[in-house]
Order: sequence, then C-alpha cells, then structure tokens
Amino acid sequence: MGCIFMKDPNKKIPEFKRGESWRYKRIKQNWRKPKGIDNKMRLQFKGWPPIVKIGYRKSKKVRGLHPSGLLEVLVDNVKELESLNPSKYAVRISGRLGMRKKLEILKEARKRGLKVLNAPSEVKS
Repeated sequence: MGCIFMKDPNKKIPEFKRGESWRYKRIKQNWRKPKGIDNKMRLQFKGWPPIVKIGYRKSKKVRGLHPSGLLEVLVDNVKELESLNPSKYAVRISGRLGMRKKLEILKEARKRGLKVLNAPSEVKS
C-alpha cells in the first residue's frame, strides 16, 4: 500500500502564540495577528516566535486527517457505523450521549474493527 502523504507527513507546524502572551498572564496564548507599528513579531525579528503564513500549510491529501491518517467521523448512534470502512475512517463518539449508548457504540465499533478515538475511560483497553 502506497503512502498517502505527499512530501513530509510529519512536517511540524510551530505552535503559534500571541505576542508576549508568555510575558503577561492577562494575555491568553490564542493566536492574534501582530499589528503594532514597532511589533517585533510582525517585523519577524530573529528570536521571536513565527507568525502564521501560508507556507506552513500541509498538503491537500493530509489536510483534515487525524494524526493516525484516518478521517474522523462523529457518531451519534449504532446505525451510523454500518457504512464506515475501518481502513479509511476513525470514530469519535458524540459527547451528548449517555454512558449506556456510548458503550453500545464502542462494542459495535470494535466488532467492526473501527478505531475509536475517544473510548470511555471506564473501558479503555
């Protein structure tokens, strides 16, 4: 079976941080574009974190996939597992369900050979 990745599947994308969020507790780490006139990040000075650019984008074949290389599918009931191919899809059980329904879906997914990304912690094995 050929590799589905084009150039480098393990290409690391930097963790983009908001400027000076590491310095002040009041500034959250979620990304904001630096816009100040003298901003060191905006000017891309050496020693400052990188800013978001199109060059960090992954190849089209890899984009949107789970790190395992499978497509994620959100499942609400057992019936939705019927049409899924285990070599192409991974299952994520909806958080809106109760434990009994989650266990039913988990049991059926394992029977069909599907990978469950968020198996209930009581049954992980």
